[in-house]
Amino acid sequence: MSHPSSLSGVFRRPFPEQVAFFRQKLGNRVPTRRWDDLVAQAHDTAFMVAGAAEADLLTDLAAAVDKAIAEGMGIEAFRKDFRSIVTRNGWTGWTGEGSVGGEAWRVKTILRTNAYTSYSAGRYAQLIDGNFPFWVYRHGGSLEPRPDHLSWDSFYAPPSHPFWVKHYPPSDWGCSCYALGARSARAAVRLGGDPNKRLPANWQMINPKTGQPNGIGKGWGYAPGASVASAVNAAAAKIGSWDYRVAKAFMESLPVADQDALSSAYRSLPSTADDARRFARRIWEDMPDPQPGRTLGLVRSDQAAAIVGDRKGIEIDVSGFDYTLSPSDVRYVRNKHGDDVQQRSQRQRGVTPEDFAKLPQIIEASKLVFVGVSDIGKLPVYEMTLIIDGEEYVTRWESRSRRRTLALLTFFIRRVKGA
Repeated sequence: MSHPSSLSGVFRRPFPEQVAFFRQKLGNRVPTRRWDDLVAQAHDTAFMVAGAAEADLLTDLAAAVDKAIAEGMGIEAFRKDFRSIVTRNGWTGWTGEGSVGGEAWRVKTILRTNAYTSYSAGRYAQLIDGNFPFWVYRHGGSLEPRPDHLSWDSFYAPPSHPFWVKHYPPSDWGCSCYALGARSARAAVRLGGDPNKRLPANWQMINPKTGQPNGIGKGWGYAPGASVASAVNAAAAKIGSWDYRVAKAFMESLPVADQDALSSAYRSLPSTADDARRFARRIWEDMPDPQPGRTLGLVRSDQAAAIVGDRKGIEIDVSGFDYTLSPSDVRYVRNKHGDDVQQRSQRQRGVTPEDFAKLPQIIEASKLVFVGVSDIGKLPVYEMTLIIDGEEYVTRWESRSRRRTLALLTFFIRRVKGA
């Protein structure tokens, strides 16, 4: 397990245990009116956003938070998704509504809370799985530190110490403290532990205003992820990789209806369209491959029903299949259909990186139609088409069962007669 010097990595590259923890909550999206409708360990197995009481709204918010965590998305992209979700669902009356500052605070609170708790819960699973003899408490280095949290900084103790039951971080809203695992007392010191550090005499004293020990916020007196650590480790062990699969991992464990709802919500996010466009733009400009692949969300169950099987006609399990873009696939589209002059001779126009932003819309609005097998791989090929602003967008996807994906095979745009 790698150890960060701070939680700056929370909003960057995710790790399997973090994603596994968050996604095991997505099948239990709980409508709420107030932030404390769920408290403590209840958050380990349920997703909620205070005031989000409608199912569609909660699903959209879950998809946006999930994308931010699983794909290391920044706050600005999440803010854009949040605004789109609020508008699309007609959500009013939410705390922070009506001012730029209020919206900024709400966006930051939603993303930061879910990112930090999932990060911490994922680390808890790693700490338990790694059998570290000592855990080290480190302060997150916030500009306005809480005195109690500072007083715990550099304390280290075995995981059986009662301190970790309620003080394992984060311990309040905005808390960025974290715990590290050490193989020995010497290693604990290298990680910032102080062998002479003793807990303050009042570390277990209950604050009557919060019902928690001093320094612990109301509802925060628990170790995030502790109640599901074994399940998280079991799920994460099935992945064990850092490629794009982490972005779609564990979704297949959800009920089909939840998979469909969350995948559709994922494709409705502005950030999903933006990511597809940026991915294509890098390839158009011959920049280094940004990553081995880009997911566009899981194949919906009604679309999966159209997948006939592998090249020998043998039925296959298509649960967990997603739509993907790879650098080589996008490069093929650029070389084959990106020249506008050449495409006009075929009553088509050249595909541009901006057109890739429409792929999520095309996937959501279209049916998969089997059209044959690919020339090279001899794998099943499916077509999806959609008319947008007088043009017919034609996409073809190759079923690659070993990678459990429908990969973009080609993409061209026809002029519609009379348009």
